[in-house]
Amino acid sequence: MSEHRTYAHPYIPNTAPEVREAMLKEIGLSSVDQLHDAIPDSLKLKREMNLPPAMNEYELRRHIEALLAKNKHGADYINFLGAGCWQHFVPAVCDEINQRSEFVTAYAGEPYEDHGRFQSLFEYQSLMAELVDMDVVNVPTFDWAQAASTAIRMAGRITGRRIALLSRSVDPDKAKIITNYCTPVMEIRYVEIDPVTGKIDLDDLQGKLEEGTAAFYFENPGYLGIIEDQGAEISELVHAVNAISIVGVDPISLGVLEPPSRYGADIVCGDLQPLGMHMNYGGGQAGFIATRDEETYVMEYPSRLFGIVPTEVEGEYGFGDVAYERTSFAQREKGKESVGTQTALWGITAGVYLSLLGPVGMQEVGETIIQKSQYAANKLCAIPGISLRFKDTAFFKEFVLDFNKTGISVTEINKRLLEVGIFGGKDLSSAYPQWGQCALYCVTEIHMQADLDRLASAIENIVCKN
Repeated sequence: MSEHRTYAHPYIPNTAPEVREAMLKEIGLSSVDQLHDAIPDSLKLKREMNLPPAMNEYELRRHIEALLAKNKHGADYINFLGAGCWQHFVPAVCDEINQRSEFVTAYAGEPYEDHGRFQSLFEYQSLMAELVDMDVVNVPTFDWAQAASTAIRMAGRITGRRIALLSRSVDPDKAKIITNYCTPVMEIRYVEIDPVTGKIDLDDLQGKLEEGTAAFYFENPGYLGIIEDQGAEISELVHAVNAISIVGVDPISLGVLEPPSRYGADIVCGDLQPLGMHMNYGGGQAGFIATRDEETYVMEYPSRLFGIVPTEVEGEYGFGDVAYERTSFAQREKGKESVGTQTALWGITAGVYLSLLGPVGMQEVGETIIQKSQYAANKLCAIPGISLRFKDTAFFKEFVLDFNKTGISVTEINKRLLEVGIFGGKDLSSAYPQWGQCALYCVTEIHMQADLDRLASAIENIVCKN
């Protein structure tokens, strides 16, 4: 059917009839349909698609802009959604630096120009290593889920074992990605959390650790905001069976919380998004992995590491790959693990953010987040029928609100909050049905006291007038 067109489609390249015929002749075919011979006829559409006429460029622009205008985002509404992608303040210098031509990337972190990128990534790795109190940090992976998955597979290769334990408090969506990524070579098993405190059940962990265990992965603070104060005990139990302790961490918490290396973590991973990255639909995520500077760990990184070395000119230094031959980029199909697109640009951005804030700034941000989230939780729990799910457990940035006694579903509450310009917390009723109507609320340094008071007032109106 498409063979009889005598015109070029305005948005599809190489559709001019003479161009298409020349291309087919070059590859020895007489019909475009011959390119699809391998596809069964039962899967092919036998009729013209019922599509509207193509708009001209101006009409299309107007149409798309009208669709986009329907979107409401964190600058339009007050936002209390988190759950893995958080609204933090992004200093203007972060955007100024990461949009420079020598850093803007084409694919896989490779820019069109390369003036200072290796040094910038080395500086990012150094700053990040100082923050997490580890020696080695990789060029960022795609996101936290990939970083956690890669860390688990590294542990499997190091120990030669196939069982990995995962805390039940890990984000269910992230847990699915980890399971999918690791399943070919690892078996994922879950460790339960205490239903009262939300912390890891140490008895369940001890009962599931065995000689075949390669690693235990948990997060601190966790997906539900809970600060896990049993880190040292957890690592001790894990090390007792010669397994590897892997801790996922929100790096913006490390201005006030102890880094995982201090309580026995062998591998630390997490998401760089809080460090100078905007929330973007489908992007703005970047995972990091950190370890001690030991050959056993370093040689199992499938991703790139940058180091500093003296050159033949005295006093001059150069920056480049460390042990590049171990990476999936060098080994290709023979690699231990394939790492595809890496988010080098976000590593540079995180480096800018960390260098701008410094230790004192990171502490101030962390303290501000704790103060504001505590204020919000106390304010909301003063409303009749609302309580904290884990009321006696410390939290950072995020907390679980229990709405069961209000008689209103989280879905309805969030719908009515939208009507007054507020994004409510994430509905947890499908991920944790045993808890009933609960929601995960996120409060960061961007929230003013007036924002928190407005949220409390709006929810009180919804609940008390129901």
